[in-house]
Amino acid sequence: MKLTKRTLLGALPTSILLTALGTSSLLAQNIPDKIESIGLMVQDMSNPFFSAMDRGARTAADEIGAALNVQDAQLDLTAQYNQIDAFIQQGVDLIVISAVDGAGIEPAILKAKEAGIIVIAVDTPAAGADAVVMTDAVQAGMKSCEYLFDQMGGEGKVLLVDGTPIQTIIDRIDGCKIVAADYPGIEIVGQQSSQNDRASGLLVTTDMLTANPDVTGIFGMNDPSALGAVLAVEQAGKAGQIIVTGVDGSPEAVDELTREGSPFVGTATQSPGKMVQEAVQIAQDMVAGQMPEETEILIPSELVSRETVSDYSGW
Repeated sequence: MKLTKRTLLGALPTSILLTALGTSSLLAQNIPDKIESIGLMVQDMSNPFFSAMDRGARTAADEIGAALNVQDAQLDLTAQYNQIDAFIQQGVDLIVISAVDGAGIEPAILKAKEAGIIVIAVDTPAAGADAVVMTDAVQAGMKSCEYLFDQMGGEGKVLLVDGTPIQTIIDRIDGCKIVAADYPGIEIVGQQSSQNDRASGLLVTTDMLTANPDVTGIFGMNDPSALGAVLAVEQAGKAGQIIVTGVDGSPEAVDELTREGSPFVGTATQSPGKMVQEAVQIAQDMVAGQMPEETEILIPSELVSRETVSDYSGW
């Protein structure tokens, strides 16, 4: 059984748990009496994942009558520093952040908390945040790659389309490699990082296919990069040779799963809207005096394939 942080911490006595998570300082944190304004910070709004996060935030804000300000970092850490400074000046009550750099953003988060703002991370951890709500990314990588390897018949050469070095992406790649260890006939022969989008997924996959023309499987760590890999496979004339899986369960992935003849065969789901809604609920509980017992909330991932896509409700 994979031991998550939640599994391990859940076995600790409460006093040790509070110290380990920094919750003792959270208990002394100056927090607002009510969530009346929310700042949502996304990594890159051109990615449909973050558009879905935006929609989830609007739903959550409407439900509690809060104002919402959404900011796009375009994968720029400096931009997120500036956005947090602006939110502090505006006096928002809650910041929900998908951090470009989970460690690098910590000083800005601590500054926001000193100003009495609740900070909840979504999608990937952010140091200093009061809590994080995210997909079980290791599980997502495992599910996607297990399906990929099974569809390959348990043998063949595989490429990994990696992404920017944030924890959730690292975890998906790690999950894939954990599964690969159980398939002696599977050989990972290439791994390159995209910028998490379709264009760079196309570029890095094209490069890897040139060096490894005999691969039969590709794992993309998110759906945009995986769909870029699909395009590279088709441009190379290898649609009958190579199959591709991703992570997200995005609307574009759903469309691809229903396209006849596509090399794309599966995606492990995420729930971006649900992440933000859960983050807002945690903040609501905090202002009501209920501090989070768990500071890492993992949302399970499911595999959607060509056979099951018609039953998938999507984002």
